[in-house]
Amino acid sequence: MKITVLSENTSHREDVCAEHGLSLYIETKERKILFDMGASSLFAHNAEKLGADLSAVDTAVLSHGHYDHGGGIAEFLKINEKAPVYINRRAFEPHYNAAQKDIGLDVRLSGSERIVFTDDVFEIEKGITLFSCNERERKYKTDPAGQKCVKNGVLCDEDFLHEQYLLIEEGGKRVLFSGCSHKGILNICKWFSPDVLVGGFHFMKLDTQGDGRAVLEHAARELLLHPAKYYTAHCTGEAQFAFLKERMGERLEYIGAGDIIEV
Repeated sequence: MKITVLSENTSHREDVCAEHGLSLYIETKERKILFDMGASSLFAHNAEKLGADLSAVDTAVLSHGHYDHGGGIAEFLKINEKAPVYINRRAFEPHYNAAQKDIGLDVRLSGSERIVFTDDVFEIEKGITLFSCNERERKYKTDPAGQKCVKNGVLCDEDFLHEQYLLIEEGGKRVLFSGCSHKGILNICKWFSPDVLVGGFHFMKLDTQGDGRAVLEHAARELLLHPAKYYTAHCTGEAQFAFLKERMGERLEYIGAGDIIEV
């Protein structure tokens, strides 16, 4: 399986630009999958530089309803005329950050005939499945960090019911893709026990020298208990990645825009 990073907070190539967001181009034996579309049309510009043909994508997945993962949906729908875009049905609901700034999607796109709404489990085909895990226990508690959603017209703490994960089972491996792991990276590892995990850990607000240090220490210990190889990006945070890397060694790598990996 080949994974090309089209958009990420950092860039590892001079001819590839960076933005706060994430977009991955996944090539399996049978499919070309776009996982997230970044914050803008930048992912498409980078795709040209990286030789990733977005018109050939046959499956697109949005991990959750935040602009930095779905800001490029409209651009993708223009470039690609065939691929369905799988989105949790709660993703187009309002979402706000701690400053109560709208960080959601363009709701006008929700009516597109290309959008396929998913629930807790959605099998795209054998070996390619989406999971929201909303009925599963969250053993490891997470902090919404001030993010809000709207329930029955009332502003509430974000519960991230709109977040979903892509599991691809191929060549005897379970490869899991998670955009931001808002439901907790440790919960996600417990739920899936993947061989490879690709995505953000949402640790960027944790202070590596303050209260967040103990959280990161615990996360590193717990992640090492699983057999997975981890490729992280985006909302993990660069300082937080460096902290984890010291403890996890070769089990953890950072991927930025322009990187191409084989798993």
